[in-house]
Amino acid sequence: MTTGLWELVLKGVWTTVQLLFFSALLAAAVSFVVGVARTHRRWIVRFLAGFYTEVFRGTSALIMIFWVYFVLPLAFGWQLVPMWAGTLALGLTYGAYGSEIVRGALNAVDPAQKEGGIALSFTPWQRLRLILLPQAVPEMIPPFSNLLVELLKGTALVSVIGMGDLAFSGNLVRLALQESQEIYTYLLVVYFVIAFALTRLMRGLEKRLKSGVGKAPRRTAAVRVPEGSGVA
Repeated sequence: MTTGLWELVLKGVWTTVQLLFFSALLAAAVSFVVGVARTHRRWIVRFLAGFYTEVFRGTSALIMIFWVYFVLPLAFGWQLVPMWAGTLALGLTYGAYGSEIVRGALNAVDPAQKEGGIALSFTPWQRLRLILLPQAVPEMIPPFSNLLVELLKGTALVSVIGMGDLAFSGNLVRLALQESQEIYTYLLVVYFVIAFALTRLMRGLEKRLKSGVGKAPRRTAAVRVPEGSGVA
């Protein structure tokens, strides 16, 4: 492979990494906001969060990319560049899956922990921040790791809108060299290496978070009870 073609593929790798990073950030934010909303005490909040989840889980990520890139300009009069169109479509789609992970992990926390926060007159935000999330987040890491790998593989879909990601660049090289076996094998290896690095990173994060779970009660016990709460 010539130097120019190698540079094209490397640019594709860098574009894929950027897209993965930005869409993962958006998906994580959506996951936590919608996942927490699905445990809200008000039914209208739960309904809206559930409606969002069902809509984005029930639609194709590929069609969502087409919709964001081609339909939004017609509806609102402005065009997103391929990077941000792909980020928005993938982030919202995979965020819907992630919201179910957050909701399930929060609901799995021992009810006695929630009742203890209520007994201490903690606000809902304090219960979430000091009691629920420290115990739920470590349990979210394994399914989030799987979702992150799925998101990596989903980034290849943006090649349909002409974005120069790894899949798009690899296909250009294949057309130039008329060599499918070598190029597609290379692409498989690159995707595998990135996915393997992600799973190792997430596993290390999981171990670190779980190592601190046993210390959570001590930190929680040290939290200053809000004045006027009625707790001695």
